[in-house]
Amino acid sequence: MHILILGGTGEARRLAGLLHDAGAGGVRVTSSLAGRVAEPRLPPGEVRVGGFGGADGLAAWLRTHAVDALIDATHPFARTISFNAAAAATQAHVPLLALRRPGWVPGDGDRWHPAGSLDEAAALLPGLGSRVFLTTGRMGLAAFAPLDEVWFLMRSVDAPEPPCPARMEVLLDRGPFTLEGEREVLRRHRVDVLVTKDSGGAATAPKLTAAREAGIPVVVVRRPPVPDGVAVAATPEEAAAWTHLLTAWRRAGRPSG
Repeated sequence: MHILILGGTGEARRLAGLLHDAGAGGVRVTSSLAGRVAEPRLPPGEVRVGGFGGADGLAAWLRTHAVDALIDATHPFARTISFNAAAAATQAHVPLLALRRPGWVPGDGDRWHPAGSLDEAAALLPGLGSRVFLTTGRMGLAAFAPLDEVWFLMRSVDAPEPPCPARMEVLLDRGPFTLEGEREVLRRHRVDVLVTKDSGGAATAPKLTAAREAGIPVVVVRRPPVPDGVAVAATPEEAAAWTHLLTAWRRAGRPSG
């Protein structure tokens, strides 16, 4: 079995490790990274870096490299590649699974303000605060550029590119983050509103707890939906079990589509 993982997340690396450890059982793993991070954490197994050229290019790669199953373990907000994966899997007649960590759920004391997009998030800010901790990544900063009266602390792994807000300080850092560290960020920079995407997972969740403790409002950008008809696993272990089931079906001579 040749499994292609569309990766770049901690869950993708965990899944690659699980499948690579099971490689003696006949599983070959290739992880594909988009190449947007300068120094990515590489998963076990084979790795390719770069795009495919859309859905048609990905479908051609699946056929050329005899891929038996495709797992979309990209970031929950990587909408384009997820829809390309669904189209490519259909073209190449390859089973597809989406690995998606569960989204965050507000708790007692949270002051969450949902937004459907970065533009909606930016529109909410003038009524919520003036010193913003922006943790939506380095892409899409143009949505916040017109807000001249708002100061931003923007955190990302790599430096952003313009257009950016005029009043912005950049904090280059990579998770996982600690609760004590997030408390210090909010205190030191006098943050009065947090903006985040509903990425889910534990690595970046402490900022939500720190905001709750400080009574700070949080603008939460909703994640896009998984393409219709695509099976979903919540954990790398569930995705690995799906792969092992496909392997068993193939050995039994049963169709896996």
